[in-house]
Amino acid sequence: MARRLLSGNEALAYGAWAAGLKVAAAYPGTPSTEVLETLARFPEVRAEWSTNEKVAYEVAYGAALGGVRSLVAMKHVGLNVAADPFFSSAYAGVNAGFVVIVADDPGMHSSQNEQDSRRHAKAARVPVLEPSDPAEAYLFVQRAFEISERFDLPVMVRMTTRVSHGKGVVEPGKRREVPPREYRKDMQKYVMVPANARVRHRILEEEKLPALRRFSDTLDLHRLEPGDPEKLAFVTSGVAYHYVREVFPDHAVLKLGLSWPLPERLLEEFFGTYPRVMVVEEGDPVIEEELKALGYSVEGKNRLPRYGELDPSVLRARILGSELPHPEPRKAVSRPPALCPGCPYTGVFWSLSLLKKPVMGDIGCYTLGALPPFQAMDTTIDMGASIPMAFGMEKAGRQAVAVIGDSTFFHSGVAGLIDLVYNGGHSTVIILENDTTGMTGHQGHPGTGKTLQNGGRRVDIEQLVRAIGVEHVQVVDPHDLKATKRAISEAIRHEGPSVVIARRPCVLIPEGRELYQEEPVRWIDPEACVGARCHSCLRVGCPAISVDKETGKPYIVDFLCVGCGVCEQTCPYDAIHPVD
Repeated sequence: MARRLLSGNEALAYGAWAAGLKVAAAYPGTPSTEVLETLARFPEVRAEWSTNEKVAYEVAYGAALGGVRSLVAMKHVGLNVAADPFFSSAYAGVNAGFVVIVADDPGMHSSQNEQDSRRHAKAARVPVLEPSDPAEAYLFVQRAFEISERFDLPVMVRMTTRVSHGKGVVEPGKRREVPPREYRKDMQKYVMVPANARVRHRILEEEKLPALRRFSDTLDLHRLEPGDPEKLAFVTSGVAYHYVREVFPDHAVLKLGLSWPLPERLLEEFFGTYPRVMVVEEGDPVIEEELKALGYSVEGKNRLPRYGELDPSVLRARILGSELPHPEPRKAVSRPPALCPGCPYTGVFWSLSLLKKPVMGDIGCYTLGALPPFQAMDTTIDMGASIPMAFGMEKAGRQAVAVIGDSTFFHSGVAGLIDLVYNGGHSTVIILENDTTGMTGHQGHPGTGKTLQNGGRRVDIEQLVRAIGVEHVQVVDPHDLKATKRAISEAIRHEGPSVVIARRPCVLIPEGRELYQEEPVRWIDPEACVGARCHSCLRVGCPAISVDKETGKPYIVDFLCVGCGVCEQTCPYDAIHPVD
């Protein structure tokens, strides 16, 4: 193949393909989504969006046991969901190579928390490779398959946001076809009952890990770049290496390719030459703590932050105590995040804002319902938490409503609804069925019937909810504000569990755009509008509606309006009309 400009995620996909990958599974989650989207282009790879990360892990792991090289990809919080099979698979081992790609998100660009996945890997006894750019991502993932098969272990490739999304030149090679390995029934190896698990744990601790530590000393993915022994030297990994090199170009650097377990002999030589060493790593002090446990005196998080992203300016400020002068940035107009014009969530959150009930939220675009003007969501904790948390509020004597998207419902909401029904709850659940996984770039899910590579079978949410045992089920168009508000009010009054399915496709997918092709945009009659005395239309939170600074009256930006008509329904003065 010719040289290509690839992101880190794309490079991982090309590298895995070149290594003979056969099966890949994931649940979309920024910053990891593009790995599977890229792999889906290769006909030699069977790639799928799974219902959640645990299922994705088990699909890929089952393929690895079946004898073909496999891969699973997820963001850092997805590893929490997949932690159960992740830990046990380290005991059982693999057959063919099995790689776990995890993309951490320092700075929380699109996540509800920051966490360092190397912590999981160390606890599970899974080796970790950390590429620092796309070229290394292409190489490291190939080596990960080799290490996996050599040591009979899953191998994690830890990415961070800048490596996942940063671009670099990569020279992809030809694909290597790897023959499938024979599958052999082995109950003692793969059946994790206590008697077998005890033996497998001992093998992991006493045989595999010591061998892996010795191997780390010989691994060519580590790089020692010498410098002046009188100056501060650095141990680093991942994207932090580039920041160190930019700020300290003539200092010694030991760049770790395998960040766990550490190359102990190589470290001994490095510390013997460079007595003053600082660890620069993005996230937790994982390498730093390992070095201190080995008896080395190092600096690190005592001077560098444990939160947010690192960059050259952070290193200059925290290590040198200085900052390079920066040009005065251009001042841009502040624009708070908002739902899209025509978003089907608008009607639901408008209705909830009037009902004044506690609303337990979930992960998705609809988390924006917590912001002004709606302020109609009280919590967002993790995927699928909304339904059990609403049930918990009910047990505390407070009637609450759960709001969950269709993709999140399939991911981890179904079990919560089953628990609500089984334990005799009375909470109301609103499922926002917009026919896509919107926040991560419009991927399919079981409710759409659209798989990553081929057409699939659609799972009907209404039938599923009724099968679970919910008797009070209503389906509404959320752009019909009266019907939506009435349905939610009736559901709340119902004695027993109730579900409202707000069904309308996302305006950004083809099915959603088709609904508005014939719809006229709206305009506001300034003669009929009373301006600041009302401003009801502003409470629908549509970015297409602005306010004239001089008159205080709202107006609609026609090229942003999609013609959904929600604002027209809220105007008590009949001032909003379709454009003729």
